[in-house]
Amino acid sequence: MEKLRGFEIAKGFEEKQINLPVRKTKYSAGYDIESAEDCIIPTFKKGMKPTLVKTGLKAYMQDDEYLMLCNRSSNPGKKGLILANSVGIVDKDYYGNPDNDGAIMFAFFNVKEEDIEIKKGDCIGQAIFQKYFVADGDMAQGERMGGFGSTSN
Repeated sequence: MEKLRGFEIAKGFEEKQINLPVRKTKYSAGYDIESAEDCIIPTFKKGMKPTLVKTGLKAYMQDDEYLMLCNRSSNPGKKGLILANSVGIVDKDYYGNPDNDGAIMFAFFNVKEEDIEIKKGDCIGQAIFQKYFVADGDMAQGERMGGFGSTSN
């Protein structure tokens, strides 16, 4: 079978019983993503960096596709968790990069007054495969040289 798009376990997570994402209903756009490990997301304080929650996953896709990482609709109200970047974008060339093998992480801030505990296996977000288009005259030739956040060097 030709691989078009999907998820795999990232290097370093092979023995950690990571579940591959699934859609819960036939009309769901998003694949539910779980946390790869227990972690604490501290209450937000001015100047702090977001907490990166590891998934243990990487995603492969076609040349004109990306993976959109979205928050669960219940996270802000129930757990006070918001995505630091509003929506995460995983580019095709993030897959297998030399820094982290393309391991996907969700960047959260916690707006509750107490720390929030995430347990391994908790659903933390969803991922949606999307097509994209390029503008006329686009001449992008650069190549990814690193992992998370490396395209803005």
